[in-house]
Amino acid sequence: KTQNRPGERIQFEAPMAVGNVMIICPSCNKKTRIAMTPGKSLRVIRELQELSQNDLAKLSGLPQSTISGMESGKINIGVERAKVLAKALKVHHAVIVFPGWEMEKAA
Repeated sequence: KTQNRPGERIQFEAPMAVGNVMIICPSCNKKTRIAMTPGKSLRVIRELQELSQNDLAKLSGLPQSTISGMESGKINIGVERAKVLAKALKVHHAVIVFPGWEMEKAA
């Protein structure tokens, strides 16, 4: 990782907030931030770890139908469920509950 090179693409493994992900259009090269709900954040984290809903259900002890409902926005995740899911996914629960939170805004 180098410093003072804004916009540079780097690759390294590290935890990150899913709400901070930007998509770059391949045809026009414009950047856009992804709007994330907690359910979308949960799905993205699960898929990045190559887990199915059934896999996550086994790891978390929550029914697959509940995971499906949370990902689709039909069931509220809530802090307690987020903690259970975060432990199963090995992430901090705030990444699921507050996917669009940024340090600069909070400071």
